[in-house]
Amino acid sequence: MMATPVSGFAPRVVDPSTFDQHIAAVRGFNRFYTRQIGLLHDRMYQSPFSLSEVRVLYELANRVRPTATELSKDLGLDPGYLSRILRGFEKRKLITRKPSASDGRQSLLSLTDQGKKVFAPLDRRSRDEVGDMLGKLSAAEQARLMEAMHTIETVLGNPPEPRTPYILRPHQPGDMGWIVHRHGVLYAQERGYDEGFEALVAEIVAKFTRHFDPKAERCWIAEKDGEIVGCVFLVKQSKTVAKLRLLLVEPKARGLGIGKRLVEECVRFARQVGYKKITLWTQSDLEEARGIYQRTGFRVVKKKRHHSWGHDLVAEIWDMKL
Repeated sequence: MMATPVSGFAPRVVDPSTFDQHIAAVRGFNRFYTRQIGLLHDRMYQSPFSLSEVRVLYELANRVRPTATELSKDLGLDPGYLSRILRGFEKRKLITRKPSASDGRQSLLSLTDQGKKVFAPLDRRSRDEVGDMLGKLSAAEQARLMEAMHTIETVLGNPPEPRTPYILRPHQPGDMGWIVHRHGVLYAQERGYDEGFEALVAEIVAKFTRHFDPKAERCWIAEKDGEIVGCVFLVKQSKTVAKLRLLLVEPKARGLGIGKRLVEECVRFARQVGYKKITLWTQSDLEEARGIYQRTGFRVVKKKRHHSWGHDLVAEIWDMKL
């Protein structure tokens, strides 16, 4: 008789009564182990910190400048909850933040000297408690325990999540509205740009749609799992010069190489149709996009200060000879 699958696990041929016993046994083990290592206490290791706070301190002490996004994903913590923890650490002067050179939206986190001083006794107490527990066991019992722990990790641990492939396709009806909407939303959220920026994007998109030349221009849409996650345009500026515009990758799809691939497609198409140069206009604070342009072979040829979309900015023109 087939047991009902639990939490997404594939069903197995297990007698229902035996399966219920297994559930009860696992729950019992969970209760035993949480008592054994003191997880039911409000504070860890007789400190003012909660379990989650200690976990974050441990990761900061044992990693080289992680980002909050990395910690949230690896520790399984809600981003908002983690943000509150980090703000608390900052108030106590336990951590510092340094802007990432490759992604201006991210901050690199590290412990201050005070943070290291605070974490050291917590780490020592944790080691001592586990040492006391293992010290009561014989060598053979410790070996059995290590084997059992390894078995649990192997059986229950999830394999690394494979990167879901994405596709690039030409634009189709409905895409232009998405492009304007997501540029307006993301640049407001991540850069604080006002609605004037969305208006500019709408003008660029409208001009492209009205005067689209399929022999010399392209819009690429990136899709992942059937959802749009990125875009870029290559438009005709003159017979010999093309202009790259509106490169965008959704936050959840960053790190997959989509931005780089979109820019490379622009370069490939420009060479194919006979352009001699690609130019683009961007802002100095868009570090991630600038990194892609630089790695692809673009170079800054002009800079100009301006006040737009509610901010004092530095506009940059980048060129690439083909």
